[in-house]
Parts: sequence; structure tokens; C-alpha cells
Amino acid sequence: MAQSKQKTPGWRMGGITAGPVEDYLYSMLPPRDEVLSEIEKEAAKRDIPIVGPVVGQILQQLAMMIGAKTVFEMGSAVGYSTIWWARAVGKDGRVFYTDGDRKNAAEARKYFERAGVADRITVGVGDALELLSEQKQEFDIIFCDVDKEDYPRVIRLAVPRLRKGGLLVTDNVLWSGKVADKKNTEPSTKAILEFNRLLYGATDLVTTILPVRDGVAVAVKI
Repeated sequence: MAQSKQKTPGWRMGGITAGPVEDYLYSMLPPRDEVLSEIEKEAAKRDIPIVGPVVGQILQQLAMMIGAKTVFEMGSAVGYSTIWWARAVGKDGRVFYTDGDRKNAAEARKYFERAGVADRITVGVGDALELLSEQKQEFDIIFCDVDKEDYPRVIRLAVPRLRKGGLLVTDNVLWSGKVADKKNTEPSTKAILEFNRLLYGATDLVTTILPVRDGVAVAVKI
């Protein structure tokens, strides 16, 4: 009997990078530890939205490049990307996890403990935009991965809370290629298009979209 083809994990998305190139990118990655690997398997099994290891490594690298010590994460699910950020900021850093689902937060806490980074993560449950609006401090990095219809509102809230030289990093900005489909009128697609327009039009940001996985926007505050 022929072996069935292994299902591609949903977090790989597809549609942006040519299949063979994407396969190559994932094949080059070093193995993840037990905790990250388990989250990747659970995400594939239960269709949990995570950024996956290629983007995870980009997040870690960005934080290391600017010496980030404070990260506010908007939309954290079960904490996969949070662990990448927490390891990048180090023992004296602080990452703010946010998610609207208490079950996600409870699951994330267990992963944080096992990953050895729980002491550098503050867990917030509720609307990520409201939680960010309550913050008085400036952050080195704000990571946006909330509901797509809320993306345009993020810029108004996030940029004033970034230090100069800080980064606004946003996932899903190419939206499986839907942003290039002029006939697509989905509210989520329209919101991402508006967000991208605002991002590139902001005079206090310099922005690049990395066409990896589902598109990652990196904007530095000047």
C-alpha cells in the first residue's frame, strides 16, 4: 500500500513563496527544542494560529539586532511566538503576552514554565488593543497579530508607545496573496490593505514587508 502524503501544517500557510523555496527555507532551520516542537505539532493538529519556526527565528533575530528588552505582543494564542521573544530579550527582559481566551492563556503559562521563561513574561487576558492602550511605558518592539479587521487601529495605538528605533512587527500582511487580488472585498483583506497603506504612509516609520510565510511587516520608528 502506498504511503499517504504527510499533511502540511496549517501554520506554513503557503501562497506567498514558491513551494520548493518554502520547503528549502524550512529544511535549513535548526531543530527546535521539545516545547516549541510540541506547540508546532499541537498547532498543526488543532489548527492553532502560530507564526511557525521561520518567522519565529525572524522575530528572535529582530529583537537581538536592536537589543530589545521590552516586547508587547498583541495576539499570542498559546504562546509560541512569545517564547521566541522571551528568549531573545534575555533574563532581564520583559514580554507582555495578550490573548482574549483564558484557555489559551492557561495553556501558554504551562509552556512558559516548561521553556524556562515564565519569569520574564507578563500574561494579560482580554482585548489586546485595550491592554496596549493602558500601557504608559515605551516598548522596544510591539508585535501585531490580532484579528485582521482591527489592524488599521493598531498603528494609532502602537506607534506612540514605541521608542525611537523601536520596531512595529506585524504578521499576515500579505494574507495568502489576497492583498494582490483586486476583486477580493473581504473585510479582513480590506483592513490589511488599509493597514499596509497607513504603515508605508507614516512619516515616522520606515517599513519593509518581508515576503515570508504570510508576509511580515517590519517598521522602525524614526
